[in-house]
Amino acid sequence: MEKVPFTASGLEKIKTELMKLKTEERPAVIKAIATAREHGDLSENAEYHAARERQSFIEGRVIELEDVVSRAEVINTSQLTGETITFGTIVTVADEDTDEESEFSIVGPYEADLSKGLISTSSPIAKALIGKRVSDSVEVRTPRGTKMFEVIGVKLLNA
Repeated sequence: MEKVPFTASGLEKIKTELMKLKTEERPAVIKAIATAREHGDLSENAEYHAARERQSFIEGRVIELEDVVSRAEVINTSQLTGETITFGTIVTVADEDTDEESEFSIVGPYEADLSKGLISTSSPIAKALIGKRVSDSVEVRTPRGTKMFEVIGVKLLNA
């Protein structure tokens, strides 16, 4: 069974979502289904079908999150030096063509959110960066083509 890497705060967010689905969302959708059933003919009842669809989504998400939580491994970043890019580091890179700087935090796949600068360890840029150090040049193959970056900063995520 493959472990899923998490930061402590990232795992807590997943556990919170799971608890909300089980204690709030699931009971609410069961109530909505019961209410829709009272309206009569189920074959033409849009409320009933929407509630059943929502229930299906919730149950699928609960199963997924329970699996992820059971395989979660919180990575202790305090044991890292911060000299090499790994899970749990914040990386500042400069595009070698434009000198534009970008900052990324390397996290697990369930914490990734590019709009917040959080990239998954399985993303092309993280795969290219992991193991590199400040001043290293990195070639990243992206859907938009190959880019060259220079690593200009590495620090620990919780530092």
